[in-house]
Amino acid sequence: MAGKAYIVGVGMTRFEKPETREWQYWDMAKEAGGKALTDAGIGYEAVEQLPVGYCYQASTAGQRAAYELGLTGIPVYNVNNNCATGSTALMMARQFVESGLNDCVLALGFEKMKRGALGGGADSGDFSTSPVARHYGVMAAAHGFEMTPPTAQIFGNAAREHMERYGTTAEQLAAVGAKNHRHSAHNPNAQFQDVYTVEEILAAKTIHRPLTKLQCSPTSDGAAAAVIVSERFVREHGLAGRAVEIVAQAMTTDTEESFASGSCIDVVGKPMSRAAARQVYAAGGLGIEDVDVIELHDCFSVNELLTYEALGMCADGESGKLVADGATTYGGRWVVNPSGGLISKGHPLGATGLAQAAELVWQLRGTAGDRQVPGARVGLAHNIGLGGAAVVTVLRR
Repeated sequence: MAGKAYIVGVGMTRFEKPETREWQYWDMAKEAGGKALTDAGIGYEAVEQLPVGYCYQASTAGQRAAYELGLTGIPVYNVNNNCATGSTALMMARQFVESGLNDCVLALGFEKMKRGALGGGADSGDFSTSPVARHYGVMAAAHGFEMTPPTAQIFGNAAREHMERYGTTAEQLAAVGAKNHRHSAHNPNAQFQDVYTVEEILAAKTIHRPLTKLQCSPTSDGAAAAVIVSERFVREHGLAGRAVEIVAQAMTTDTEESFASGSCIDVVGKPMSRAAARQVYAAGGLGIEDVDVIELHDCFSVNELLTYEALGMCADGESGKLVADGATTYGGRWVVNPSGGLISKGHPLGATGLAQAAELVWQLRGTAGDRQVPGARVGLAHNIGLGGAAVVTVLRR
């Protein structure tokens, strides 16, 4: 029988606009990892294994980052799973602990990025050799290929399909951006802390119609970390007051369903997210109705709407109404992305999933300050990477 795994320490840096702060990825890792260890009240010598997530640094960058925390010789695993990298590192750490292999594992994620839009997985410009060539091929067959940033294009085309299929409006998409920018005003770690109206978001520069700049996550520098331990470690170190249980977690990848319809809605991961959510609900004995606070992968505003549907928060096609009615902000049924989400907090790829976990731990401990969700007891994290991986995690205090 598998044991239980708990998060007892979390930490993150502020997420910064690339090239605005003088630091290297190992500096970020030292700050985030050090904060997580301090939060747990333990030293690095207690850590037995270390999965490290990043996408843009060289091989064994995980070791270079870990050396800033200590030179204890423990195994370091370098993890790269596109935008789902941070939660993949967290999942590895949980599996090490739940299996009984380890009592204390540190999961770390970081990214040092360049300014400008993501290249969509074909930085050389040759999509034929890209890991996501099949995804963009489906998009091009349905929509052609425009001279706009590739990732914004594939999600923007998913938004167009949703609007055509369900009557979703540009205002409803913009409401996601307005909500998340409003939430980030209370997050000192967020890259942006400015508040915008729906009208201001609609009036911002168009990146790929219907998505404007204020509905797109920015490139970011930053790091986040979490300490995952066994029930025995919690007991022996007196950490029950800090421990947040990982109730259930699932990762899925693309199946035939992702490509069969020829729809960008499916290509960008909605079927993966739905499958991961169903697995987590079944494993944890909890449903979306039990969840209070959610950190989900709003790389673009449309993906937040798609994820509402994938998580079972509403029926297909009803997500625009859900956000417009205020069901996903303070005073509503759930609070989604109290951190500001990727759109406003920032999106350093390797750190994102672990930053989501950090936010939920603070929320479930009741220590989230001005962005605290009242009475939060159960949290859900959703982290997705094109190409593809979807990770859903349920946490409980």
